[in-house]
Amino acid sequence: MKRGGAVALALLLSAALPAAAAPLRPDQIAFREIYRELVETDSSAATGSCTLAAERMRDRLRAADFPADRAEIFTPDGHPRDGGLIARIDGTDADAPAMLLVDHIDVVAARREDWPQDPFTLVERDGYFIARGVIDDKALSAIWIDSLIRMRREGFRPRRTIKVALTCGEESGDAVNGVDWLLQHRRDALSAGFALNEGGYGIADAGGSPIALYLAVGEKHSQTFTIEARNPGGHSSRPRPDNAIYDLADALGAIRRLAFPIRLNPTNQGYFTRMAPIIGGAMGRAMAQVGGGSTDAAAITLLTGDVIYNAMLRTTCVATMVDAGHASNALPQRARATIQCRLFPGEAVDDVEAGLRTAIGNPSINLTREGGKGPVAVPPPLDPAILGPAERLARKHFPGIPVVPNLLTAGTDGRYLSAAGIPTYGVPGIVLDADGNGAHGVNERIRVRSVYQGRDYLYDLIRAYAR
Repeated sequence: MKRGGAVALALLLSAALPAAAAPLRPDQIAFREIYRELVETDSSAATGSCTLAAERMRDRLRAADFPADRAEIFTPDGHPRDGGLIARIDGTDADAPAMLLVDHIDVVAARREDWPQDPFTLVERDGYFIARGVIDDKALSAIWIDSLIRMRREGFRPRRTIKVALTCGEESGDAVNGVDWLLQHRRDALSAGFALNEGGYGIADAGGSPIALYLAVGEKHSQTFTIEARNPGGHSSRPRPDNAIYDLADALGAIRRLAFPIRLNPTNQGYFTRMAPIIGGAMGRAMAQVGGGSTDAAAITLLTGDVIYNAMLRTTCVATMVDAGHASNALPQRARATIQCRLFPGEAVDDVEAGLRTAIGNPSINLTREGGKGPVAVPPPLDPAILGPAERLARKHFPGIPVVPNLLTAGTDGRYLSAAGIPTYGVPGIVLDADGNGAHGVNERIRVRSVYQGRDYLYDLIRAYAR
């Protein structure tokens, strides 16, 4: 082969190979170790310990010269494995309200037999971090701890006190909720003018490039109901017109057809307004209309045809479990279904229950509330003092990518804080793939570059708010 041809072939082959990842900076190497240790500490309710994870993060802070009263473990009575960490850097202005960085360190259970590798070993493969908790939610927890250490070592003196709370119990109803416990027993550790929490994120296109940064401003409240039909029953050889299963089916059909009213607030209007030019087409035009305050029927119909947009616009209720009958050769004596409702911020549980009763229209159907632990989330204001720095720093770290206020249709520990008078925002920074990155599933993963880029953005954001 002639030399010119060999050079051309070499250039062609090099173009076909993926570019080598840039070497990590020393500060990124230090962060990765914090992240690895936290991920590799099993903190699931079934087999792990949040307390151990918290202790390891406390030891990291102690090694960075945080004294005992600035980095301490709390353990709720009777729950030795459900402990957490509270820490702080004191501000220079005693009159400036503190800021709180809060996050949960417990994770969903992961069984070794379900995973191709140990779920509690951090794997880096094909540009992704893979392990249980890499995105839900230990990346953010590691960033909070890493940020305190960086500020300490850089000699940063915040104007307002920066508090951190890493807590347990968000993923498991069996554990005591750490945020709720702190509010009742160590309110001083959480008292703040505002809090930064999970729930915000970036959204990427198919190639992994960010297209928007979601700032979570408010979340929906979860309320579970049970509906039950009863009947004397009898022998299946003698069917009768009244039947518990049929009565339950009629009630479920009514709930399926029930549509709660459309509700607009600054958060979902801001979301639709800012996402309209990104989405484009007929959907984008409908988003622009609704973002501007219109309740045009055609625009609403188009938006509510999308399950995500529908959930952002109204309270929703859906059947999630059914249990009926007791024998294959007997008429059912009982038929029961579980209804999971997600309430739009400000919607009263009593009103939702009344809506369900009216839709069912059968007084013989018994409807009861289940659980109901915890407060109803209070939406925080769409505050320029929060949105402004987030947008300004996005222009530095994510040029051309908008910050979009987002109503979180799921729930977080922020509901406890917001109900206690601490406005709580889910911060963006870490960019997720459109498929959700396998959170709660097998091979939970997050792009490596997204973690490092999000870390840099959030560090600058913390410092901006702290000033």
